[in-house]
Amino acid sequence: VQLVESGGGLVQVGGSLRLSCTASGFTFDDYVIGWFRQAPGKEREGVSCISNSDGITFYSDSVKGRFTISSDNAKNTVYLQMNSLRPEDTAVYYCAAIEDMITIKIIWENAYEYEYWGQGTQVIVSS
Repeated sequence: VQLVESGGGLVQVGGSLRLSCTASGFTFDDYVIGWFRQAPGKEREGVSCISNSDGITFYSDSVKGRFTISSDNAKNTVYLQMNSLRPEDTAVYYCAAIEDMITIKIIWENAYEYEYWGQGTQVIVSS
């Protein structure tokens, strides 16, 4: 099983980045892919997730309206489009996978629930 993130980098306040998470080694359509982030000295925070079986999405309040998650099942890839970036968005961003379940809308932000993790990609928003 492998999850590989890409697309991080340095961007100015108000700018945009698109992160990618490419998965292999499991049945992509049966899983939810979540994006988490962790800033220095802070706990890992759930940002967004998407169900690859029905396309349902969830967002944290801190990114709602600015970030958009999408999935290309043919490419086993999930994207996180990040617009109107702020300094507080600076963090290492991770994607993770959990088998889809009926309670996903309740647990999606719980990092400990996820089975597989990528290595992370750094996002720095400069003011």
